[in-house]
Amino acid sequence: MSNTKTVIHTDAAPQAIGTYSQAVKVGNTVYLSGQIPLLPDTMEMVQGGIVADIEQVFKNLSAVCEAAGGSLNQIVKLNIFLTDLNHFPAVNEIMAKYFQQPYPARAAIGVASLPKGAAVEMDAVLVVD
Repeated sequence: MSNTKTVIHTDAAPQAIGTYSQAVKVGNTVYLSGQIPLLPDTMEMVQGGIVADIEQVFKNLSAVCEAAGGSLNQIVKLNIFLTDLNHFPAVNEIMAKYFQQPYPARAAIGVASLPKGAAVEMDAVLVVD
């Protein structure tokens, strides 16, 4: 297994808004940076409330997974950051549309604030063949 770092980039996900990459691949492991509900084409936050926010985050993560040669179903660890943990049932409901069993290991963390005033952010670890 190579320890060479490969930067993963796609225009189908929001561009990095800081000093980071969308994802970095080392060997067959891909470390995905946090995604908030930004629309990739405008870099504006999606409108429509928490359900639209969560959907957009999964779309953004999916685009980065695909750019790395994988899919959401190859995520082995998912971290979910919410400014209101009352939204966690919505995360579960929407996640069931995007993932199949076996589900990834997961953490849900309540936070005071997120970049650009987002209500949700997710990052992940992906293993590709």
